[in-house]
Amino acid sequence: MEENKTTKPGLFEKGGKLGFLHSTVDAFETFLRVPATVTRKGAHIRDAIDLKRVMIIVVIALIPAMLFGMYNVGYQASLSAGLNWGFWEMFWFGFLKVIPLYIVAYIVGLGIEFASAQIRNEEVNEGYLVTGMLIPLIVPVDVPLWMLAVAVAFAVIFGKEVFGGTGMNIWNPALLTRAFLFFSYPSSMSGDTVWVSVPKGMDAVTAATPLAVTDPAGHHTVQALTDSGWSFWDLFNGLIPGSVGEMSAIAILLGAVLLIWTGVASWKIMVSSVAGGLLIGWLGQLGGATELPCYYQLVMGGFLFGAVFMATDPVTSAQTECGKWIYGFFVGALAVTVRLWNPGYAEGMMLAILLMNTFAPLIDHCVVTRHISRRNKRIKTA
Repeated sequence: MEENKTTKPGLFEKGGKLGFLHSTVDAFETFLRVPATVTRKGAHIRDAIDLKRVMIIVVIALIPAMLFGMYNVGYQASLSAGLNWGFWEMFWFGFLKVIPLYIVAYIVGLGIEFASAQIRNEEVNEGYLVTGMLIPLIVPVDVPLWMLAVAVAFAVIFGKEVFGGTGMNIWNPALLTRAFLFFSYPSSMSGDTVWVSVPKGMDAVTAATPLAVTDPAGHHTVQALTDSGWSFWDLFNGLIPGSVGEMSAIAILLGAVLLIWTGVASWKIMVSSVAGGLLIGWLGQLGGATELPCYYQLVMGGFLFGAVFMATDPVTSAQTECGKWIYGFFVGALAVTVRLWNPGYAEGMMLAILLMNTFAPLIDHCVVTRHISRRNKRIKTA
């Protein structure tokens, strides 16, 4: 009679000599290919879309904003320092400035993700692929790398891992990183000296963003922007000082088209955010809070970037279809409200999205409760 033979687990398999590294090894093995594991029992859905593919699509959608941001960093440096650089010189300068931000964001963030997965004995999720891509695009190019590392660690640990990891977080981790930097190190995140990086050996230059440019009465006006050398087209194409990837509406809209076409992001949130911003911008113009036409609000600061890539985060945004309209509208409305009626804070998109992240579950609860109530009434009257 033959003896039962048991298969010895592999080196990195659970039960193997280095089985404690299973999560880390599995993450690298499945990064570029689909794992061979399949469900063995129970009902399930066969679909070509998984978390990895969704995350990769968002990363691809962010590439135009990233590449333009690298070019704009060099362009602003050349312009402010009086240099006569060509296209590739400007792009290379920006590339060398932005890449360290990505290296820090990914090393710190992924390091914590891998450690958390090992501790919990779970698979490493791909959610941080997008978060790590977003973080360098929403900060000033010269933010000190140690500050960025501290902020990333805080956001990943306290904004994500303590809630259970990918899919369980309440707030967008990338925006939480920016909020930590803004409130902990305000001098490195605001003012006129943080937006333009110049070559070593040259003095720092001051360069206000369009949101900081006002007339003597403290109002945003077309004339004040014109006096600073900016037209609406300049604001639209993004050749202005600001965060690395938030400037170019053209690059952002290219990403939006891909996200909507693939169904990865909600067009309802994007449209309603724009509608809310336009409405409050128009009311602010009527009430004398600003002299800018309401559509200027869309191309100033990080409004459009936030509406396309941040507010649409499927984990922290509203899940119901009606809730998406409500959630997006208040994101846009609150962002412009902060801009127009809070003189101490020029931008409002970060605060608006984080606040609505907090209320998204309540919005969904109210929508579902209302739907159930209406259905019960129909049943009683039938």
